Amino acid sequence: MIRNLALDAALLLGLAVVGFAGYKLAPLLEPRTDIALPLSTCDLARQTCTAILADGGKVELSIEPRPIPALKPLLVRANFSGIEVRKAEIDFAGTEMKMGYNRPQLARQAESAAGGSHFAGNANLPVCITGGMEWEATLLVDTGKAVIAQPFRFVVGSD
Repeated sequence: MIRNLALDAALLLGLAVVGFAGYKLAPLLEPRTDIALPLSTCDLARQTCTAILADGGKVELSIEPRPIPALKPLLVRANFSGIEVRKAEIDFAGTEMKMGYNRPQLARQAESAAGGSHFAGNANLPVCITGGMEWEATLLVDTGKAVIAQPFRFVVGSD
C-alpha cells in the first residue's frame, strides 16, 4: 500500500514538473510582441518585400535564393531605415502544419554610408512530406521600446 502511494506521488510530481516546464517554455513558441502589424501582401518567395513599421520606420526583407527551397541554406537580410533596432529575428511557422521551433536571430552587419541598420542571418526550412507548403515568416524587431511583429507569407515546393 505504501509502495503504491509512493508511486502515485512520484507520478503526480512528474506530471506537475512536466506541466510547469511546458508553462515556462510556451512563450518560446509564440514570441512576445507589443505591436503586431497586419500580414504583408508581398510574396517573399518572389521578391524583396518592403513594410512600414511602427513610428514611421521601414524594413526591406529578403530571403535568398529565390524561389525559396526547403532543406537548403537560406540567407535572410533585413535593412531598416527610420527606426532604431536593437535586435532582429525571423520566426518561421507552417500555416497549416506545425513544423517545430525555427527562429534564427539576425546579426547586425556593418553600417553603410547611407545609414540605417542592416541585419543578416542564415536559416533553413524543413521539407514537408505532403509537397508544397505555405510558410509565415514573422520578422520580430526589438527597438528597445517595443517588439514589433511583421508577418509575411510564401510557398515552398509548389512547383
